[in-house]
Amino acid sequence: MHIAMITPGGAGMFCGSCMHDNTWARALQTRGVEVSLIPAYTPIRVDEEDVSSKQVFFGGINVYLQHRSRIWRALPSPLTRWLDSRWIIDLASRVAVSNDAQHLGALAVDMLQGELGPQQHSVDELVRFLTRELKPDIVCFSNALIVGALHNLRRHFSGKILCTLQGDDVFLEALTDEYRTQAIEIIRERAREFDGFLVHSEYYRDFMSDYLGIPQERFHLIPLGIDLEGHDGRPEAQRNPNFTVGFFARVCPEKGLHRLVDAFEILSQRNPQAKLRFGGYLGAESKRYFRDQISRARRMKIDMEYIGSPASRQEKIDFLKSIDVLSVPTDYHEPKGLYVLEAWANGVPVVQPNHGAFGEMISRTGGGMLVEPANAEALADALQTLNDSPDRRIELAQAGYEGVRQHYAANSMAEQSIAVFQKILGQTKSD
Repeated sequence: MHIAMITPGGAGMFCGSCMHDNTWARALQTRGVEVSLIPAYTPIRVDEEDVSSKQVFFGGINVYLQHRSRIWRALPSPLTRWLDSRWIIDLASRVAVSNDAQHLGALAVDMLQGELGPQQHSVDELVRFLTRELKPDIVCFSNALIVGALHNLRRHFSGKILCTLQGDDVFLEALTDEYRTQAIEIIRERAREFDGFLVHSEYYRDFMSDYLGIPQERFHLIPLGIDLEGHDGRPEAQRNPNFTVGFFARVCPEKGLHRLVDAFEILSQRNPQAKLRFGGYLGAESKRYFRDQISRARRMKIDMEYIGSPASRQEKIDFLKSIDVLSVPTDYHEPKGLYVLEAWANGVPVVQPNHGAFGEMISRTGGGMLVEPANAEALADALQTLNDSPDRRIELAQAGYEGVRQHYAANSMAEQSIAVFQKILGQTKSD
């Protein structure tokens, strides 16, 4: 069995989707499955062994120039391909790339147009690579936003084509009204050509079935998984002299750092020694938001520390080992939540809003508490409960520690994926 996965890079940041895809590919490879992990837009950045291919398709610089310039898009590929070199894209990502969906609407619609849009040459190049060089049994798109290549691929490829949905709606909903409507209409139309869709939670299956108008029987559930190597923090009643709450995710409004600051305004009145430590990627578009949260914390005399974006896996693990509880109170409905699994893997319980996939994850493991979304007092109450009850905190931590190893280890993800792939390869595509 040969699986080709196309995974969009995160423009220099640790992107949850491409980190998941890299772990997924590695786990499948250890079980004898041939996997080609193909980056799109930019190279991926991960904190484990990178198994992605060196060649980048739909290189971000070329995609932008094709979008902006008729002259550039008319040039033959040999004259433009050099801009897809990893070192050039990496350099551009550090100085000039934005992931803000509000500014990417027109470009996103162009990408979705595929062979009918300005990225026609890039579509043809990817299709040729997949069909003439790799010749896999299954091609798996890592999200629906690269669906522009699907129609041409379907014409030349006799194998199965799948799509993993893992947060597509978050990007789409951030587009301005004009582009959001166009993008969703294009995806709904083109997505009919997929042989199936992979999701990591029942919540997201139900949601995306309605969002894209796809029958639920075309979805396959594959659990999240993480590589547990190095994640060895043991459950403890309290790790710090002062109760320490952690936030670990991209620093942006949708991840909900402001919700945690709201809760800390209440919590710090009850427990002035409580501390908030947070880490994660900070993009240029979110720096004003970041400064606002820091200013609020200072005005309220909250003990709040930003550790930056850990540069290595060990730095991330060290951060998780330094906190007593993790909370990432997202405003959007999270379809994955890898940070929850990483907290559990290091013996840290979680407090999360009761929406998205969080309910399923906590129900399966028992490793945390759910609170009403956007309710600062409910979040503060739950955190205070874990501060006041060390026995309760260690009970949840132990459940999460054991549960992630039982249900969310990379090997379990690989085994269940293989079963799904074998089933799909044995099926006839439904209409």
